[in-house]
Amino acid sequence: MSAVWHAARAAVRRRRLQTLVIGLVVLLSTATMVIATGLLDSASRPFDRAFGKQQGAHAVAAFDPAEVSAQRLAATAERPGVEASAGPFGQTSVSIAPGSAAFLSGPLTVVGRADAGGPVDKVNVWSGRWAEQPGEIVVNQTPPANGSAPPFPADAKVVTPDGTKLTIVGYAHTLSRTADAWVTPEQMTALHPTAQQMLYRFSSAATKADVERSVEKATEGLPKGSLVATQSYLTIKEDVASGPGVYVPFLMVFGILGLIVAVVIVSNVISGAVVSGFRHIGVLKSLGFTPRQVVGIYLLMVSLPALIGCVLGTVGGVLATDPLLTNAFQGTGMDLSGVAISWWVPVAALAGMPLLVVLAAAVPAMRAHRLSAAEAISAGSAPRRGRGLGIQRRLSSSSLPRSVSLGLGQPFTRPARTVMTLVAVLLGATTTAFATGLASTVTEFGQAKSPASSAQLVVQPGQPQFGETAPKLDDAQTEKALRSLQGTKSVTVRAHVPVSITGSKKVVAEFWRGDTSALDFKDQIVTGHQIEAPGQVAASTAFLRERGLHVGDRLTMEVGGKPVRATIVASLMSNGDLLYADWRALSALDLDATQLNSRFQYLVQVSPGTSVAEYVDAVRSTDPGLYTRPTDSSSGFTRAVIGLSVVLALMLATVAGLGVFNTVVLNTRERRRDLATLQSLGMTPRQVVGMTVTSMTALGVIGGVLGLVLGVLAHRLIMPIASEAAKVELPARMLDVWQAPVLLLLSLVGVVITVLGAYFPARTTTRMATAEALRSE
Repeated sequence: MSAVWHAARAAVRRRRLQTLVIGLVVLLSTATMVIATGLLDSASRPFDRAFGKQQGAHAVAAFDPAEVSAQRLAATAERPGVEASAGPFGQTSVSIAPGSAAFLSGPLTVVGRADAGGPVDKVNVWSGRWAEQPGEIVVNQTPPANGSAPPFPADAKVVTPDGTKLTIVGYAHTLSRTADAWVTPEQMTALHPTAQQMLYRFSSAATKADVERSVEKATEGLPKGSLVATQSYLTIKEDVASGPGVYVPFLMVFGILGLIVAVVIVSNVISGAVVSGFRHIGVLKSLGFTPRQVVGIYLLMVSLPALIGCVLGTVGGVLATDPLLTNAFQGTGMDLSGVAISWWVPVAALAGMPLLVVLAAAVPAMRAHRLSAAEAISAGSAPRRGRGLGIQRRLSSSSLPRSVSLGLGQPFTRPARTVMTLVAVLLGATTTAFATGLASTVTEFGQAKSPASSAQLVVQPGQPQFGETAPKLDDAQTEKALRSLQGTKSVTVRAHVPVSITGSKKVVAEFWRGDTSALDFKDQIVTGHQIEAPGQVAASTAFLRERGLHVGDRLTMEVGGKPVRATIVASLMSNGDLLYADWRALSALDLDATQLNSRFQYLVQVSPGTSVAEYVDAVRSTDPGLYTRPTDSSSGFTRAVIGLSVVLALMLATVAGLGVFNTVVLNTRERRRDLATLQSLGMTPRQVVGMTVTSMTALGVIGGVLGLVLGVLAHRLIMPIASEAAKVELPARMLDVWQAPVLLLLSLVGVVITVLGAYFPARTTTRMATAEALRSE
């Protein structure tokens, strides 16, 4: 073994270029596999971890207190299958009256609960404290990302329609979504509960069917009709995972491509390294090394750089995956310290990639094991005679330059190696095409996501409860003042108003007035048309899907207690629960919008050449209570997906290029004598480079065209799946991103990969001393 080890180390030091190529290929392939596998594995696991930490409720059940007593509900904790329970807690719905905290919109589901702990649903009080006496309330809000300061005011009020004032003493969050706010049981009695809430954890709750059966067993024997509503944790889990779930279809494509590229390239590089070393194997055998020792030398020779590359690739993949996971799960309210890559992913990479390398090297190494010393030396000199000879002769009779015809015939001398190189180029081109289409679609999605994206500035009245200065001007005066400022091109007023939908939960609708033509919806319309009359509304696809509505349906809105009938004229590309309407629908009700717990914003476009900084100063001078901020049409999701696709596409394209580089290096080394002979016969260095590059360019053309076709098909297949995961419908135009110039450039990707991969080793070949090469052979 000592002799084997020393021989392997010497081979690694002598073949520096081959060692570097093997290490880089394995490094990039391993990193790609770790990133894709880690993100796929982590798509839903953080919810499970955070849910278990909070002892989340598998089911939240609401009962009619007139039908069943609290004692009978508490007794359900002893039913078979109930692992733990909490309650009953009093529950009611509280409407929001003027004077309440501006960030709240009612009605709120309020629960009377003595503390935040208990056997089920341990509420995370992340700011302030729990309600300890009547007149206090804790509001359910998602914690800010990265541990930043709470953006919500302390000691703000929740005012009920009957004048009851509740002081906010804390902010809490629960993944079980058991309430919008909590008060003490004594305060709940004063609010007159309309339901009794029970929280359950079951021994069997893996599927929706399991949860339903467990609820039936727990409530068996209770009066019929006493159970008025239930909520399964699986519905919440699906909703929470919908954001990160958008990444999954993309990652599946990159992950599968990355795995195939890794297998193909590593197999090609390793097997080529062994085949190109047959001559060395023959020399070792002639020196007395046994066949087993020779196999061991070559397995060690390729395993050493592969192992180093695997370790570095695994570390790099883990470091790159963690920030991607954090970005994907921000804003879900989960503890992001629990969002991390699974331990088995790097372990699998550390074990799987070296195994792949050994298997790839073992097949040709075993072939060398069976060869005698003389056969191994002759087998390592060059490909077997006759391979591609007929094709070479036919090409030589054509009008092509001799260097080109020779280059086109070279791939046929090593058909197996050529096929594997072609597959690598094809996959690299496929990845690039898919990533280009993905980036184009996601970019358009991000730019069209907000109807206000064309405005440069958003002007918003200050909110004293947040420590801001109250405005001196009212709504009409503010709009007039903004229009009078020099540089104003258009002003559109947007009011967020709480609206009740008949037969559905309450939403915050956006009512628009002013220069609405400057901020149209055309970029985000999936079906239908823009709002053209007061009795028309546009809604997000998520809003319509949740309520079973379609374009053309009628719905009834209740604003300030007054009903409004409207027709849905457009479905909009958005995953939020959004509803848009014309201001005239609001003004027709003869209501004061400022008394509806509404929030006003003024979207301003400035004239070309206007200094935005000077305009902001002018707004501030007009009224210190007006706060201005620039609009941001970009999104974290857009940046994350584009960044992810670009990184993985570049990694796979680089790996494919290294595969071509390795193939050319092996070919030129095997054809060292032939190339020296050609140079001695008068072939110039430029012709040698042209011949070598041409041999790979043909593969680039084929791989580029086929890769473009596969990339376009993958884009057409994956984008609808991704939009479904995000609960968003995409307009057809966002899928039609393939323009003729783009297609032409993408068809050349394979050529670029092969030319870059072949050029540098080809240049090195021309520096070879002809006499020395012929003498050494």
